[in-house]
Amino acid sequence: MEQAVRLVASDGYALGAVLFEAASGKAPAHAAMLCGGGAIPARAYRRVAAWLAARGVPFLTYDNRGIGASRPARMSGFNAAFEDWSDYDCAAAIAWLAQRYPGAELIGVGHSIGCWVLASARNTGSLGRFLFVAPHTGYWGDYHPRWRWLMALMWHGLMPALTRLCGYFPGRALGLGADIPAGFAGQWARRRTPAVRYEGERAAACLERCHRLRSRALALTFTDDGFATAQGARRMLEHLPGVAVEHRVIAPRDVGLASIGHFGVFRASAERALWPAIGDWILE
Repeated sequence: MEQAVRLVASDGYALGAVLFEAASGKAPAHAAMLCGGGAIPARAYRRVAAWLAARGVPFLTYDNRGIGASRPARMSGFNAAFEDWSDYDCAAAIAWLAQRYPGAELIGVGHSIGCWVLASARNTGSLGRFLFVAPHTGYWGDYHPRWRWLMALMWHGLMPALTRLCGYFPGRALGLGADIPAGFAGQWARRRTPAVRYEGERAAACLERCHRLRSRALALTFTDDGFATAQGARRMLEHLPGVAVEHRVIAPRDVGLASIGHFGVFRASAERALWPAIGDWILE
């Protein structure tokens, strides 16, 4: 069962979301929600969400403001930033899931920079466990050496230039996923040092919540991922000292795949190679 739902953040902004749920009618033992990557609309995750729902895990996907079904009528000048996605949007998804399934263990799934957003939400303590897929901090020095300079030029040169010109980053027109709000695009472009430094009190509070989080997590890194290398994942995970993390670094050949990359774990090609292990971990 696939049901479109509407989330309302605490500041009143409406977010598009989809709930995937099994038709059994039984109260689930586990329920999950996913915070996606910075330029990836929620619909891109529907295959794995439906697969898990068919196995008894209700799964909520949603779009952060400015992305996909949560895109405003006008993107130019829409300055949503990382802390808006964390403080308001992710928090709204967690609260909705908790209200819908009060007796279930809630599991937060993050992908890419969505791992940061998820871990720093104001109510992330409501989640019992975390699955971090391809976590990283956006630091260009952690990109895979093969693609590092090209990616650095794209995200720290071309992206800020086009964002200033258009009032947002036109990723969709460039074939690079969804358009990105100017606020977040600017933060990403300014991420140039190994140390994680957030701008302003709200962003600093997000980082502090990561430091205070107490939980358990599984983190997955793929050796052919240009964005989220093992070093990039470790840089993110070191800001979660209270989270007991099992970090698996997976080579495509080890699971019988030709490639995985940054998004391959969510493609249908990974259904037999990777999804059963994820499902087993969620259903512990």
